[in-house]
Amino acid sequence: MSRTPLLAALAAASLLVAGAALAASGLLAHSFRPLAGKTPVNLEQAYGGQVLLVVNTASKCGFTPQFEALEALHAKYKGKGFAVLGFPSGDFREQEFTDEKEIQQFCTLTYGVKFPMFEKVHVVGESATPFYKALAAASGEAPKWNFHKYLIGRDGRLVASWGSRTKPDDKAIVDAIEQAMKAPRPATP
Repeated sequence: MSRTPLLAALAAASLLVAGAALAASGLLAHSFRPLAGKTPVNLEQAYGGQVLLVVNTASKCGFTPQFEALEALHAKYKGKGFAVLGFPSGDFREQEFTDEKEIQQFCTLTYGVKFPMFEKVHVVGESATPFYKALAAASGEAPKWNFHKYLIGRDGRLVASWGSRTKPDDKAIVDAIEQAMKAPRPATP
């Protein structure tokens, strides 16, 4: 191979690696207010290096009892570098309260939710937040209903995605979480 095609191939490979690294770090490069809070939280700074189960939630849905299993997962694994992140949304038949304080009270009082819940967002269509657009692009699927689950690995890349009917304590989800937690935490620069 002559020097010019070799350099071109090396440059192309370098761009692919750089693009993959940017895509990995870009998935969490978003900030959201905590539910009923004021100061935005940068997801990369707060949760980078952890295994995350991201879920679009709704308080008035047939899948709302999944809050219990989500909280149980969060409580079981939070000390091992895992967190459930909840994003309330009214995108599906407006099954979420309008007022964030009402959402917060409902989740806390009815289901004992202690995992991080963030501001009410749009998760589908043109009005979806850039975070949910990135999750949909990475997985090839946007949420079709409330309680869609995305698993993000320690490296900030999407590991898997499950629809609403798959319960948070389903063996496939638990196995995927446990496998993702085996990966070493990325070194901080």
